[in-house]
Amino acid sequence: MNELVFSVTQEGDGGFVAEALGESIFTQADSWEELKENVREAVAAFYFDRTAPARVRLHLVRDEV
Repeated sequence: MNELVFSVTQEGDGGFVAEALGESIFTQADSWEELKENVREAVAAFYFDRTAPARVRLHLVRDEV
């Protein structure tokens, strides 16, 4: 796998939740910068015993009214 994509949603309180597509990796944070760091840590932990994807992409999903 060369790329791992996370679907990111913004919560009502302003925080963010990220879920990897195709893997069981979830994380959350209060800010975008904190989310990026949490995603890096979660991916490293998930792939601790095998090769991690070369790229990780965050895809922000917004529900328009």
